[in-house]
Amino acid sequence: MYKPNKPRREFLKKAATVTAVITIVPNFVVGGLGHKPPSDKLNIVGVGVGGKGHPNLLAMKTENIIGLCDIDWNYSQKVFSDFPKAKQFYDWRKMYEELSDSIDGVMVATSDHTHAIIAATALDEGKHVYCQKPLTHSIYESRLLTKLAAKNKVATQMGNQGNSGDGVRQVCEWIWNNEIGEIKEVHSWTNRPIWPQGLQRPTETMSPPANFNWDLFVGPAPARPYHEIYTPWNWRGWWDFGTGAFGDMACHILDPVYQALKLGSPKSISGDSSLLNTESAPQAEKVKFTFAARSNYKNVNLPEVDVHWYDGGLLPDRTDLLNDVDLMADGMGGCLFVGSKDSLLCDTGGFNPRLLSGKKPNVEPYLRRIDGAIGYVDGPHEQDWIRACKESPENRVEGTSNFAYSGPFNEMVLLGVVAVRLQGLNKVLKWDAKKMEFTNISPNEKLKVVTVDEFKVIDGHPHFNTQYADFNALETANEYINHSYSNGWKLPAMPK
Repeated sequence: MYKPNKPRREFLKKAATVTAVITIVPNFVVGGLGHKPPSDKLNIVGVGVGGKGHPNLLAMKTENIIGLCDIDWNYSQKVFSDFPKAKQFYDWRKMYEELSDSIDGVMVATSDHTHAIIAATALDEGKHVYCQKPLTHSIYESRLLTKLAAKNKVATQMGNQGNSGDGVRQVCEWIWNNEIGEIKEVHSWTNRPIWPQGLQRPTETMSPPANFNWDLFVGPAPARPYHEIYTPWNWRGWWDFGTGAFGDMACHILDPVYQALKLGSPKSISGDSSLLNTESAPQAEKVKFTFAARSNYKNVNLPEVDVHWYDGGLLPDRTDLLNDVDLMADGMGGCLFVGSKDSLLCDTGGFNPRLLSGKKPNVEPYLRRIDGAIGYVDGPHEQDWIRACKESPENRVEGTSNFAYSGPFNEMVLLGVVAVRLQGLNKVLKWDAKKMEFTNISPNEKLKVVTVDEFKVIDGHPHFNTQYADFNALETANEYINHSYSNGWKLPAMPK
């Protein structure tokens, strides 16, 4: 099994005294010479195991699950029961320190804002990483994970499980065979959020429950008092912890769009929404990306294309093209590719593709299929990562959502989140991907955002209290692109 020869990070130096009592034999001793036979089992640890991490780990139960980490041990009891031999931790740093020499791979399924630091630390130590979507909370973090994975030659996978499915492959094969012609317009949508959004920070304070570490949940985010509204599950809607409906679902729904159209980075982007405030994502959003023309691919031309996003109940206009069309056939969302010859509609993750003309394309499948990935289920996506982990870097067949793909894809997704947060500038934002900066925000521009929005009926009359704060637009944009870490937390350095 491949093991980079590099010094340990400072906080792992103490591991020598701890691991002396651990009896698990490191897998690189068994595998040897940069390749781990498929019959050997990986040693995997999970960080954030009470929620989505639980089914991820069940999908990895063919391997040795040796460590489980979660800040909420009440929420995690079921997964603790399912893997009774795994050692339990609150703090992932302690788990890394104690089990470092035995860990082959790390599964990360915490709230969005801690994905990057947990995954980056593992990558920096040469561990394989499976990380839930969205890959990171900021654009800079995505770039960092992409570069660290490449530098350390490890197997990686973002947890957008539909990426391993047959649907997205069929969409790509049809489009690349020119079945619908040139595509200059795409629409995509979701019924999310199905959690609270558009909220202001609660004013009442609560004490964290027993067996729960609030400080570790907050991690690198700015400190705030505990409240039960934040976690579990609901963190998705709070800017400090999640990325709202767009960040949560676009990694699923836009995956076939990004793959099939070879999108890369947009040249411009704009966002609009229901009332936006400083604390939580709005209840409904619209985003528009514009991508420059790309090189022709296989049998299709790839001209400049506009990609539209809708969530929170918003949908594309009901033109003649969409009369009598169920846009929520799978109960989650979908995509519409408008081509010069035909239009292609698919469900979340590219599943159930169909042409609006009713034509059935006769295209021989040729892209690699993943065993069992014929529906939107956990299992095949995780197992494809495990397969890649056991292959040497020189001969590895990467999972299709490895960080070389999903890192840039996630950057695009997070640009949608940022565009919504910068909508008060009232402009189409111009993006320089190489420099990770917007080119048309001046140093002195102001951004006005709602801080308080209250409504009361007093003596039969409506009373409104809407308050705003002014921010330096350029500084705020740069903070959205590359977050400042609080409370002493620090990312590994960006590889050159």
